[in-house]
Amino acid sequence: MNAEDPVRILFVCMGNICRSPTAHGVFRRLVIDEGLSQRIEIDSAGTHAYHIGEPPDRRARDTARMRGVDIGDLRARLVKPDDFVRFHYVLAMDRDNYGHLTRLCPKGLEDRLRLFMEFAPELGLHEVPDPYYGGQRGFEQVFDMVESAARGLLLDIRNRYL
Repeated sequence: MNAEDPVRILFVCMGNICRSPTAHGVFRRLVIDEGLSQRIEIDSAGTHAYHIGEPPDRRARDTARMRGVDIGDLRARLVKPDDFVRFHYVLAMDRDNYGHLTRLCPKGLEDRLRLFMEFAPELGLHEVPDPYYGGQRGFEQVFDMVESAARGLLLDIRNRYL
């Protein structure tokens, strides 16, 4: 990676309508607030094609908006093997999606794949739970977890690349 190249981050969940767009939006806001938009690129994707082209779940959008984050511009897409070449971090929201990504990852790029919650060790959690079938509280919990991990991710990027 050249010093001028942006660091590229990809957040991944199952359908790309709840957890990964929430992480995308939260991290985008943090990057903007830190003045790093020219140095860090962010995207999100899903391991399943259920919602391709759709905006994030209304509950995720509402929760984000109540916390000052707009994710209404995001649209679901499917993760692809080339994403491992393009992105420096491919961050799975849970072990199930991590497993899907492991099978998709080209040989030699496995070090780019991680669980997102590794960046919030203080929480003692390994996965971001899927709030899709739950109530509003689940979306709020996800947002809280994502905020913590986003701060840890930015620290890791600063230490490794900036």
